[in-house]
Amino acid sequence: MSSAWLEGIRVVGLVVNIPGPCALARLRAMGAETVKVEPPSGDPLAAACPMYYDALNTGGKVVCLDLKTTQGMAGFHDLLQNADLLVTTQRPATLERFGLSWNALHSRCPRLCHVAIVGYPPPRTEVPGHDLTYQAHWGLIDGDRMPRALSADILGAEHAVSAAVALLFDRERHGQAGQCMVSLAEAAHHLARPLQSGLTAPGGFLGGGLPTYRIYPAKEGRVALAALEPHFAEKLRQALGLSRLSEDTLAAVLRTRTAAEWEAWACSLDLPIAAVQEYHQ
Repeated sequence: MSSAWLEGIRVVGLVVNIPGPCALARLRAMGAETVKVEPPSGDPLAAACPMYYDALNTGGKVVCLDLKTTQGMAGFHDLLQNADLLVTTQRPATLERFGLSWNALHSRCPRLCHVAIVGYPPPRTEVPGHDLTYQAHWGLIDGDRMPRALSADILGAEHAVSAAVALLFDRERHGQAGQCMVSLAEAAHHLARPLQSGLTAPGGFLGGGLPTYRIYPAKEGRVALAALEPHFAEKLRQALGLSRLSEDTLAAVLRTRTAAEWEAWACSLDLPIAAVQEYHQ
């Protein structure tokens, strides 16, 4: 990724937790200068997971301002005067209470673009939620197991970055700053579409129904086989010396080596096979 695409762009983030800071980190990686505004109590992520907090904020400026005070709000408006973009993660009613509605922002800072990251889209923007509830709403939770990835948060952050770049581009073309609302629940909906269409549902084409695209036990560990295209499947069949590729024939042969050995073997043959890495805290 280029580090200079957004050079000269100044971003202020009224954000805590994950989606907003993740969006700032992505914008910073593109060359933008970012200032993250935290409340006096700090960002809850700093206490919950200091390592991830540091990863998201490295390279950016972090300031503490109490927007409930006149001094804090004055300091915040000072930051906005020289900013190109504001990213927020508060609900609209909260921004309204702080005098930070779009109309108020645009009147005070005509060149300031605004990306508002919300939970649910209108008319449910005031309904509380988090990544877990968004994934649950769209059927992305497997039984009672907690999701390993904060998928809605991370994809929502990417949507926010896309919206930010589009707003900045449009401002440069037409001279008019704008606002965009990005919904984390809608991000979860995008993630759920392959499942809802049956593509990744159990037994679906990419849900275990295709023998050459699934996970198999190895002699030690597990391997992820992704020989999706016909040329990969044929190359795999020939390399393994099999007359046909089926779940049974593949399961039998893949048990003869460890997952690490299969990964090295596949790499030498330009085949898409990877050892499944186990999570270790």
